[in-house]
Amino acid sequence: MCGIVGYVGHRRALDVVVEALRRMEYRGYDSAGIAVLDGAGGLAVERKAGRLVNLEAELAEIGEDRFAGTAGMGHTRWATHGRPTDRNAHPHRDASGRIAVVHNGIIENFAPLRAELEAADVELESDTDTEVAVHLMARAYAEGPTAGDFVESARSVLRRLEGAFTLVFVHADHPGTVIAARRSTPLVVGVGDGEMFIASDVAAFIEFTRNAVELGQDQVVVITKDSYEVTDFDGNTDVPTQPFTIDWDLAAAEKGGHDYFMLKEIEEQPTAVADTLRGHFVDGRIVLDEQRLSDQELRDIDKVFVVACGSSYHSGLVAKYAIEHWTRLPVEVELASEFRYRDPVLDRSTLVVAISQSGETADTLEAVRHAKDQKARVLAVCNTNGAQIPREADAVLYTRTGPEIGVASTKAFLAQMAANLLVGLALAQARGTKYPDEVAREYQDLEAMPAKIEQLLLGMEPVRELARELAASPAVLFLGRHVGYPVALEGALKLKELAYMHAEGFAAGELKHGPIALIEDGLPVIVVMPSPKGRAVLHSKLLSNIREIQARGAVTVVIAEEGDETVRPFADHLVEIPASPSLLQPLLSTVPLQVFAAEVAQSRGYDVDKPRNLAKSVTVE
Repeated sequence: MCGIVGYVGHRRALDVVVEALRRMEYRGYDSAGIAVLDGAGGLAVERKAGRLVNLEAELAEIGEDRFAGTAGMGHTRWATHGRPTDRNAHPHRDASGRIAVVHNGIIENFAPLRAELEAADVELESDTDTEVAVHLMARAYAEGPTAGDFVESARSVLRRLEGAFTLVFVHADHPGTVIAARRSTPLVVGVGDGEMFIASDVAAFIEFTRNAVELGQDQVVVITKDSYEVTDFDGNTDVPTQPFTIDWDLAAAEKGGHDYFMLKEIEEQPTAVADTLRGHFVDGRIVLDEQRLSDQELRDIDKVFVVACGSSYHSGLVAKYAIEHWTRLPVEVELASEFRYRDPVLDRSTLVVAISQSGETADTLEAVRHAKDQKARVLAVCNTNGAQIPREADAVLYTRTGPEIGVASTKAFLAQMAANLLVGLALAQARGTKYPDEVAREYQDLEAMPAKIEQLLLGMEPVRELARELAASPAVLFLGRHVGYPVALEGALKLKELAYMHAEGFAAGELKHGPIALIEDGLPVIVVMPSPKGRAVLHSKLLSNIREIQARGAVTVVIAEEGDETVRPFADHLVEIPASPSLLQPLLSTVPLQVFAAEVAQSRGYDVDKPRNLAKSVTVE
């Protein structure tokens, strides 16, 4: 949600900032803007509602000579306060036009701050919460104990703000300095040679440096072209930061010849799963990336909660089946947005598994903090090294997918499912509910999955043809049993996200308890079949469900294991996937649903990478 970039260096800031905003378009936004310090006491600002191309067109029309400086900042806004219009777009300036700010997140106490400013006859020009910050900054810089001190003025303003935010300030009187701060929302420093970057995502500066520093909670960074300094909001310099090296390159953030990032990322799934598994089975034992929990603490666990949002939540539903089966521990899967508000029963013997691709998902982060307050143990599954959720967790397992640019998750989702299975095996290993040879056998089965995913991807053209054929359908239903039920939910979510279609996923056993009323002539129904070997009883029950919906005129699309001939007579369209152990089947059965949703969206003329109203990283509740 929102893309932020700041730059001080030897290059033309306009070029660096605009290209960085382009690399962060996937985060979701509805307006864009830049501010450049010209080094001669001037501050040039331009902003436009809509896509980045609108801003670029405006810059071309007014001439880029105004933006000739080597320091500046940029922003892509996701509207929270005020409609997505030019006047609400960032950056916002003070009355003098010499200070500018960009902002990600929500300033929760903006209303009393706005009232305070208006009582002092300050005129605010936008409907945003952001604008109060720049006017407070102007007052702090003009008067009182921080007068004339850019950095101290910024800190004094930050101490007054409540909520979750990243803020970046520039001042025409300080053309070689950019100040940024974070509370709960992401902010990373890029350390270059004679240049420094700040951004909400490393994709913004990966072209120039792989050396980065992740800021912690309530920290401020001041960058010049040759240095950076990190303090807390009070100015203390003894604060923790996390330097790291970015382990992917610019090519990973490019489309690689595909029409959309999502299509590229679907193709990258065998590698994403393989990289996530690699290095986690050492000397016959499952090992995590970061583990501050002893085996005894894991043995003391008597209940597991999985908390997540969106696709990550669906990966957690798959994890429930595996963890309960392998460990005999009760597992509850919770939407992170509901978790802390229903007063869950937690104690030192509770393990909370928090799943988040970005590691900054606001609802999940707050669920983690609630769990920690209740003395529960927290294990994070995350794709972003050094993000806030893994930093606050007791143990971490990273998914090694590289950047996922498409807003609708694909390779991160499969990697999360693989990581969740590793978590289940680690628990079974620590608790002794699986012998070492059984753990080894399960891991070997997991290791075989990337090759099966690759094999499956080679045969997706019939799925694309089917998607084009069904693209005009007003709705699609998805049915599944056991681990196929979360897959059905994920398939429906992908279609909603990308094609803006009415799509619902149901547990097939619930069909007669209401959903069968939706079945009508020509309605596509996608059924995720369990293995006839691993789940024979459920397989026969789903065959009965298919007969029932086919008898009512539905178009049946069946995803089934290769060689399952019993289902063929009842499938109007059959999609075969390689045979696999039942608990691992979602790593395969999900893939055709991703391809189907992307192709339907393309057929309907929609932007597959940037679905409307959605953001990649949701950093406010």
